[in-house]
Amino acid sequence: MNVELPFAPVDTIIRRNAGDLRVSADASEELAKRIQDHGSELAIGAADRATADGRKTLMAADFEVKQVVDKDDLELPVAPVDRIARLEIDDRYRVSMDARVALADILEDYADNVARAAATLAHHADRRTITDDDIETYFSLFE
Repeated sequence: MNVELPFAPVDTIIRRNAGDLRVSADASEELAKRIQDHGSELAIGAADRATADGRKTLMAADFEVKQVVDKDDLELPVAPVDRIARLEIDDRYRVSMDARVALADILEDYADNVARAAATLAHHADRRTITDDDIETYFSLFE
């Protein structure tokens, strides 16, 4: 699988939730993959909502977002999020800028939740580094 999302912003999100823990590169890669999978699933649902409204353009409301944040307030870059949104939907759909920013915001919140839990798991295991096992364990426990 080709991961569209660069690992650096994902690493930054994990680090802001890690406290004094280190972050392995494998943890950033694993979370980036999970973010991509989640984002493409959300885009499928958004495309279904747009189709039901007779549109070919995905809007922020299709992601069930009422207010769109400023893209400069986000860690995740919008261009890769746009590519993630398009991975599993038909080429006839377009993704508005507000929809891209809304999806980036949703995915960043998602990543923060996973990173917080991964930090808790690493602490519980009495390790000083968050690893991909912590990310995988989170998903095996909570999904």
